[in-house]
Order: sequence, then structure tokens, then C-alpha cells
Amino acid sequence: MNISSGVNLLYTAQQRSDNAAREIVGQFLKKTDMSSTNYKSEDLIKPVLDLKRAELETSAATKIIEADKNTIGSLLDIEI
Repeated sequence: MNISSGVNLLYTAQQRSDNAAREIVGQFLKKTDMSSTNYKSEDLIKPVLDLKRAELETSAATKIIEADKNTIGSLLDIEI
């Protein structure tokens, strides 16, 4: 893997977290507009899981970028 893979994964994770956050807020606004205080946890399960997935993807992307940086440093025999 190279740095572009890490950057792409980071971008994907950001998009996933943005979409999940919008879905959570949308659920809240929809319930507020209907003057209902009854929330179903089922409505939030998928977006919360998407947030967790985005967190794990971000962690993986960071590790990919760090590994690429270390590899380049080793190849050039430069300590970064």
C-alpha cells in the first residue's frame, strides 16, 4: 500500500462520518418536526455503526500513511 491508498481511505472515512452525522441529525429533526419525543433506537443503529466504521477506517488510514512515511525514511536512510 502507498500513501494514496491511505489518503483515499481517509477521505472515504470522512464522507462516511459526514453522512452518518447527517442521518442522525435528520432523525432528530424529523422527530422534532412531528412534535414527537418517541425515539426508536433502531433508527440510530446504522448511522452509529457507520460512525464506528469511519473511526476504524481513519485509524487504518493513519497507520498506512505512517508506514509509508517510515518506509520512505528507511529507503533514503533518513530519520524523520
